[in-house]
Parts: sequence; structure tokens; C-alpha cells
Amino acid sequence: MRKSLVFWVEGYFYNPNLFQKLLSLIFLPLSWLYCLIMWLRFKSKVAEDFDIKIVSVGNLSVGGSGKTPLVTALAMRYKNPAIVLRGYGRESSGLYVVKDINKIRCDVKISGDEAMIYAHKLAHAIVIVSEDRKKAISKAKEMGAEIVFLDDAYSKHDIKKLDLLIDVQSVNSSCLPSGAFRERLWSGKNATVLKDGVDFKRVVELKDAKEKMSLVTAIARPQRLDEFLPEVASKNYFEDHHSFSRDELQDVLKRDNSDSILVTYKDFVKVEAFGLPLSLLDLHVEVNEEVFKLIDSY
Repeated sequence: MRKSLVFWVEGYFYNPNLFQKLLSLIFLPLSWLYCLIMWLRFKSKVAEDFDIKIVSVGNLSVGGSGKTPLVTALAMRYKNPAIVLRGYGRESSGLYVVKDINKIRCDVKISGDEAMIYAHKLAHAIVIVSEDRKKAISKAKEMGAEIVFLDDAYSKHDIKKLDLLIDVQSVNSSCLPSGAFRERLWSGKNATVLKDGVDFKRVVELKDAKEKMSLVTAIARPQRLDEFLPEVASKNYFEDHHSFSRDELQDVLKRDNSDSILVTYKDFVKVEAFGLPLSLLDLHVEVNEEVFKLIDSY
């Protein structure tokens, strides 16, 4: 039931049918009210200076936009970085240091899938999950971080930071609940919009490929993978941040008689311990030098 609802909402926001378009029109008054409330919230905030360089990478709409590989690519460039994120989908609450500069300090159930990707890919970084970004920034400074990257924190208007926004195209530019947008690019808000293919380029490497593979993934809007996919026996989509069981993957392998399960890195960190044959769609991004110049001059 939950899976069907999640996919229905994704379709409503990004690829609506006629009924969903009509429903969106009905919700427009609520969207105007919501947008007004978010604007008033923005105007009421005063940005606190933490005396450390802070860069937020996010997007204005709900759903996936490729923040994780972009943050990873940016953080690789800097000495003593820290990654701070909410840790959506984790089976924990509060502040956790997922990784210090030496080792990973918890499992994926505590950290959430996105934080664990950072922990795996950024050997020199501190990774912290916390609903309270301010506490996490202070903790990162205490641990020796020299630059903090916030994953999805445009809405944290009470933190002084450089805001980078990934441009996400949608047929409906309205605010919630009529459209997918959580906020607007407010007048007076200093933010830079980054475009895929202009400011950064996505590159996918297929690792441990097998002759017959079945795709299994739990990312938002999984159809985004289509342009990068090799031929697969089947496509098996789960709701974003889904926690897989070993039996789910085994069932796919047996049904398709496949040689391996093809996953993204976001899925890999949750299923690697199952001991099943895996192939990996490893996504990374190449960033335009102008983006680094912008960060360096901030």
C-alpha cells in the first residue's frame, strides 16, 4: 500500500495523468497559502554565523535530484570536510557521528542510506546525521572540520551559508500540495542554481557486470536511471529509502534466473551484507571548475 502511494505521488508531481492534473488545480488555493507561510517563515529568520565555511547543496522540489553524488564530488576537493544531513529513513533519532576521520562508527540502520554512502566514499570526511543542523555544525567544528557541506538545507534560513540548488524540471511549478515545490527561490535569498550538463555532468560506471542482471532499486523517481541502464532482465522499483530484506532480493534472482542483482550505491550500502551476487551502477559527477571557484570565493 505504502509503495503504491509513494509511486502515485511521484507521478502526480512529475508525470501527472489527466485526473492528477485536475486534482492539482483543485489544490491551488492551498498551495498559495502554503507558499505564503513559507515566505513569512523565510522573512522571520536571521542567519547565524558559525565562523566556518558552510555550503548547502539542495533543490527546491521534493524527491531525488542527485544531491548525494554532487556533495561527494565537492567534498573530495577540500581538506577536513564534514557532511551534515538529516539522515532520512534511518531507524534512529538525534545526533550521531556516522564517521570520524578514521572509521565508520555505526551501521546503516542508525545512519540512513545516504549518510552511509558519504561514509564509504569520503575517507577523509566527518559524517554527521542530525535533525538539528546547528548542533551538527557545532559538533563538526569541535571535531576539527574546516568546511561543512549541508545535504538539503536550503530551507535552513537561520544558518549563514552558501546555497547551491540543483535545477529540477517539473511540468508543475506550483508549491505543495498542488506541485512538487517546497519553497521558492525567494527574492533577497542569495542562491546559485546549478544545471545538470552545464555546471556538472553525471557519469555512471558499471561494476561487476554479469551476463544477466535484474535491477532492484529504492530511489526517488527511479525512471531517472533509464538513460544509464544496460539491458536488464527486469526492473524492480521500491519506494525511496526502502529497507530491503534478503528474501526480497533472492526472490528476484530466482524469478528471473539472473546472475546478479543490479543496484545503485544507495541500495548497495543496505544490501551488501546479504552475501548475494551484486552488480553496481556507481554514479559520480564531474563538476565544472567555476563551481569550485564560487565556493573558494565565498
